[in-house]
Amino acid sequence: MSIYLFNSMGRRLEEFKSLKKNKVSLYTCGPTVYNYAHIGNLRTYIFEDILKRVLSYNGYKVKHVMNITDVGHLTDDADDGEDKMEKGSNREGKTAWEIADFYTHEFRADMADLNIIPPYIYCRATDHIPEQIKLIKKLEKKGFTYTTSDGVYFDTSKLKDYGKLANLQNQDLRAGVRIDVGDKKNSTDFALWKLSPKLQKRQMEWKSPWGVGFPGWHIECSAMATKYLGQPFDIHCGGVDHIPVHHTNEIAQSEAAFDKPLSNYWMHGEFLLMGSDKMAKSGDNFVTLRTLKEKGISPLAYRFLLLQTHYRKQLAFSWEALEAGKSGLSHLYQASKKLLKKEEFLKSATKEKIEGEKNIIETFRKNINDDLNISGALGLVWEAVKSNSISIDTLLKFDEVLGLNIKNEINKKEAPLPTEIQSLITKRDEARINKDWAQSDQLRQQLEALGYQVEDSKEGTKLTKK
Repeated sequence: MSIYLFNSMGRRLEEFKSLKKNKVSLYTCGPTVYNYAHIGNLRTYIFEDILKRVLSYNGYKVKHVMNITDVGHLTDDADDGEDKMEKGSNREGKTAWEIADFYTHEFRADMADLNIIPPYIYCRATDHIPEQIKLIKKLEKKGFTYTTSDGVYFDTSKLKDYGKLANLQNQDLRAGVRIDVGDKKNSTDFALWKLSPKLQKRQMEWKSPWGVGFPGWHIECSAMATKYLGQPFDIHCGGVDHIPVHHTNEIAQSEAAFDKPLSNYWMHGEFLLMGSDKMAKSGDNFVTLRTLKEKGISPLAYRFLLLQTHYRKQLAFSWEALEAGKSGLSHLYQASKKLLKKEEFLKSATKEKIEGEKNIIETFRKNINDDLNISGALGLVWEAVKSNSISIDTLLKFDEVLGLNIKNEINKKEAPLPTEIQSLITKRDEARINKDWAQSDQLRQQLEALGYQVEDSKEGTKLTKK
């Protein structure tokens, strides 16, 4: 069954065809490790995790590379402002290297909490300075660069199709058309290598043919992606905010250097909104995974919430929606425990039910292969679980894509109920036997007030922790 993905390059749905049979090369833009990732950032990493899981579900072996930006990302994407690592250092009174190590560790912990499969390779920008210098020298030799008082820049006017990813048309690239171009020839030109300010010692700087300094943000990804995946590779991912600047500039420098595409497919995840604005570290709407955990919300409940909206649609965050996600995931876990194992399912099921499960499996694959329609797949799974239309083995196979850790939950031994709660259950069961419905309802209310969801069954009162 074919996979169809929305390619941002050309803005259309395309059938996915990998460069190598049954293998996929995937590069995803990772974090700038000067602070915690907020949950808006993490939405992008979950979308990329789903992509990787869908590819694996379809039999592909995925080589996934993710960068760790630990130098060169300035507070202004237009190559101005303070290096974000230096900013983190000044904020916390630690070295830039300590800041990078700490927040890299925290990011990887967030990835584990969200059940995101780690990349095949994490590559740090500071470990690949020689590769970046080599790439800049190649661009210099081909005539795509010029040097100013503060660094080496890429001349975008030398590239006829600059900005094709962002659909930038009829751009006037003459110097001075826009304000604050400084020594740049064109307003869209970008830094490949920034020179350290005179009379100022930076924590992160290296010698280069152009002077002591540090790499630009964009050159890092091009150098590392090409080193580990070659050029072109199959898929490049990131957030939609990367389209107009970061990914546009990656494409420009990589294609200028090697005269071929950087990636065959470009995929981008939409924003998580807090109010009407995107969630951002620079604003007052900065919510981390730590915040959710402190409020008693499992990271997987956040994952479950995200799976209900397509990755290319904006999602408005609210605590009410997150609580609903928490409740929905809990109900899915509880319902999953009632499913039969495959052999029991086949033994007890009618021919019609067995055919029904086959149709559900096929429809699930159609959904996930339709540009990662996970919300459709999740709705299908939920209905199948509630109606006992699939076996637990089939559900666990689906969870290889959903990533909700269902197997761990159904195998988890539940702690014995407190004596007080068990006493209320006994009293309520007695009331129901005696048809004392008023007493039964009163005891239900007490149990619900103590944080339990009450369900009546042939075996008596059953509880689920809310």
